[in-house]
Amino acid sequence: MILIGENIQILSKVVSNALKEKDEKPLQELAIRQAKAGADYIDLNVGPARKDPDVMKWLAGVIQEAVNKPLSLDTTNPVAMEAGLSVCKIPPLINSASGKQESKDKMLPLAVKYNCDVVLSVLIDAGIPTDSSSRAEAIMETVAYANEIGIPNERIWVDPIMMPISVDQPQVVELFEFMKILQDICPGAKSTLGLSNLSNGAPEHLRGILNRICLVMLDRYKCFSAIVDSFDEELVKLAKGQLPDIQNLIYRAMDEEVDVSGLPKKEVDIVKTVNVLMGKSLYSHSWLET
Repeated sequence: MILIGENIQILSKVVSNALKEKDEKPLQELAIRQAKAGADYIDLNVGPARKDPDVMKWLAGVIQEAVNKPLSLDTTNPVAMEAGLSVCKIPPLINSASGKQESKDKMLPLAVKYNCDVVLSVLIDAGIPTDSSSRAEAIMETVAYANEIGIPNERIWVDPIMMPISVDQPQVVELFEFMKILQDICPGAKSTLGLSNLSNGAPEHLRGILNRICLVMLDRYKCFSAIVDSFDEELVKLAKGQLPDIQNLIYRAMDEEVDVSGLPKKEVDIVKTVNVLMGKSLYSHSWLET
């Protein structure tokens, strides 16, 4: 699975301060660490960048001095997006466009102009679809529009939008169902999502296991990529297929009811987490203790 490192993002105090002060060093260090950890793309999340659209241009230049990795330019501001695109040496990823009319009018044409791939989410003007069929309907309409303006499916990375399991557990199952049908409705398109959104709201010490188990499940559903915490070593190993025993246990728990009596605690926790993600048991902050 292709990993997009999420660790340069505006909500981080270190990142926000570095951007404000135009301090290159901490940002470049984060990029280098992510590249060494196994990230295939480096995501640059500057948010809306309303006050300083040129911040993306500066940041993209700074990061390219430190690592030879493609960038994922992450902003909803088309002005900031184009500023970043204008200095990219390796074809970047536009992250992200959507089915909202403003995005279709202003963001999608940039993928044509700069001949680059684009993340296209299922978000539409009415909001985020809540089930697999409405996700499918939304993305088919937006992909058709993208095709019309010159963006082939092969340059589109579909984002079904991962919701926090602590807020809406059924949406996780609906997302899995959507992943199963994506190639039928958008043949040739890739897929990606913000994996860490899944565990937002969960206790910090439990976020990792949710993200890791879900990543392996998504990989089985042919998810092409994910935006992840590059510094989660076990997650990166799972994504690279380096922990086959854990992967096989997850697949087994997806296919059948696993008797956990006699299993080591780590394996019990894996099975319990698979059951929560598949909706076989209810999510709570204490799902590993029950």
